[in-house]
Amino acid sequence: MNKEKLVRFLIAHPGKVIGVLIGFLFGILVITLGFFKTIFICICVYIGYFLGNKADKKEDFKKILDQILPFKGK
Repeated sequence: MNKEKLVRFLIAHPGKVIGVLIGFLFGILVITLGFFKTIFICICVYIGYFLGNKADKKEDFKKILDQILPFKGK
């Protein structure tokens, strides 16, 4: 397979390529670290993505924390 065909495939099917890479990475992590450690890493990555996405949208960090961890004062 030459480079031109590979590039066309990558451009035509980005979701499949990303899905395969994520699945491969998850499999390697499970083999090397174990299932629960891998799940913990995935949760941390998701939280980081979530907070980073909110920061990119310039949302107020205090509002985000109030939604996640509501403060019930007296």
